[in-house]
Amino acid sequence: MKHDTPPPTPTLKGFSPGFASLGLEAALLTTLETLGYEEPTPIQREAIPPLLAGRDLLGRAATGTGKTAAFTLPLLQRLAHSARQPHPSALILVPTRELAIQVTEAVQRYGKEQRITILAVYGGAAIRPQLMALKRGVDVVVATPGRALDHIRRKTLHLKDLQIVVLDEADEMLNMGFAEDLDAILQQTPKTRQTALFSATMPPRIASIARQHLHDPVEIQIIKEPVKAGVAPRVHQTGYLVARPHKVAALARILDMVGPKSALVFCRTRLEVDELTSMLNSRGYRGEGLHGGMNQAQRDRVMQSFRSGKTELLVATDVAARGLDIPHVSHVVNYDVPSSPEAYVHRIGRTGRAGRTGEAITLVEPRERWLLQNVERLTKSKIEMAALPTVADLQTKRLERIGVSIQEILTANKFAPFRAVVNTLTEKFDSADVAAAAIQLAYGSKGGERTEEEIPVLRDRAQDTPQMSRRPRMEPLDLPRGTRPRGSEGRPVGKRDRPGRSPATATLHFGAGRAAGIRPGDLVGAIANEAGLPSNMIGPIKISDQFSLVKVPEEMAQGVMKALGRTRIKGQKVAVRLYRE
Repeated sequence: MKHDTPPPTPTLKGFSPGFASLGLEAALLTTLETLGYEEPTPIQREAIPPLLAGRDLLGRAATGTGKTAAFTLPLLQRLAHSARQPHPSALILVPTRELAIQVTEAVQRYGKEQRITILAVYGGAAIRPQLMALKRGVDVVVATPGRALDHIRRKTLHLKDLQIVVLDEADEMLNMGFAEDLDAILQQTPKTRQTALFSATMPPRIASIARQHLHDPVEIQIIKEPVKAGVAPRVHQTGYLVARPHKVAALARILDMVGPKSALVFCRTRLEVDELTSMLNSRGYRGEGLHGGMNQAQRDRVMQSFRSGKTELLVATDVAARGLDIPHVSHVVNYDVPSSPEAYVHRIGRTGRAGRTGEAITLVEPRERWLLQNVERLTKSKIEMAALPTVADLQTKRLERIGVSIQEILTANKFAPFRAVVNTLTEKFDSADVAAAAIQLAYGSKGGERTEEEIPVLRDRAQDTPQMSRRPRMEPLDLPRGTRPRGSEGRPVGKRDRPGRSPATATLHFGAGRAAGIRPGDLVGAIANEAGLPSNMIGPIKISDQFSLVKVPEEMAQGVMKALGRTRIKGQKVAVRLYRE
């Protein structure tokens, strides 16, 4: 059923009217203000009020739309008014360890003013620290289904005190074969719990889980506006894959290489605006920040400075940049991948205007790579993934610019006042040495003496896999005639699942099968979470009575075997080796 949002509460003085109107209390509003969040996203506006009211919720929205805050903020507000329990009060289930870490960090960030303890539980990490933390007691557990069920069976994770259960990216958990694990976990939770289920798609299996485990849920769906194909034909689009800790350094490196005369840098929060503006100014740029915390006079001053060319870089949030119309912007930089293709198109549309060409640059964290693929697919445009410039590249570029500047001065023939100094120096030194020393001096003034660190290069695995979706795609195993391989959900793999054979794959032999209770989901979950191999790189699975076969990329096979050698599948040690025909 559709939910009628309750009337907005009065705006609290000093806080964003957007978030304050949703019913959030002052402590959380203060945190959001400190973090620099300006306006709730559509999923947050729709989901927070019913969750605060204690309703179950079935939400359809993609990753990157603000779902984490949509369920975390009501969860924190509820726990703030609850008595501390000996066992966890909230359980958040996610498909991968990367998302478990990300959600855990978000809960810590939003709940930093509250004394709430949180634990991430996932494979690929030592289990002893998890056991010790659970024994001491935690308020919130963020877990992958396989490892959560492992702890439940060990009786180290108790669910009897749960008030809230969240299933995040439920469709992805099903694709990874966790359907039975989810049922097993939910059946052991209290009937009085509040449940929120979020999914990008709503296949029949998700609807079945919702009917079985959600009570009279509020249903919300964030419908995206259609994106026009072939957008921004005059804008050249480039992406750089970079780990989160190195994003600031990567932004500085890219701008130093590009040397933009008028660039618009987009980021998500006010805090990022202030931090990036300060960093860029420390590197010699003329930068200004623009965000919703500024009054109109401040905004007018910043905009006038940027329009007149006195400011090279304008660092802004999407909210603050609404209505900007500056035809001379040469570069748009996305410090993060926007939450939707529509937002991406809107951002890069600020360059390439009035017949000019423009450049759009996007910094992409590995977990955001698929979002950029969605942009390419929906806009039918190509975003070139480039390697981050090295320190040597930067040094070469700086010297090239100095050489060009010297040629311009020589052509203009306006250097006569400096000849006296040159004549004096060339009486004592070689003229070429004098010129080299002058270039060295100029190089230092352009930041050449600043210590630069190499930024780790990340491999773009999306370039190795042509498909544009995160859904697992299976490749045929070379099995005996008459044997039908089974996919990650236990179904036979047909022709539609075969996108073409990759040249370098290996088959792993697991020394356990149906007799040991092994299912496809157990193997997919173990490989994805323990070894960190994305589900769309795991091939088909064949399970016999005594053994199982799984195809993986050949270069990853040794790492998968090593990772699985440290863990248990279905509560038991399972020998893993390369399978030879």
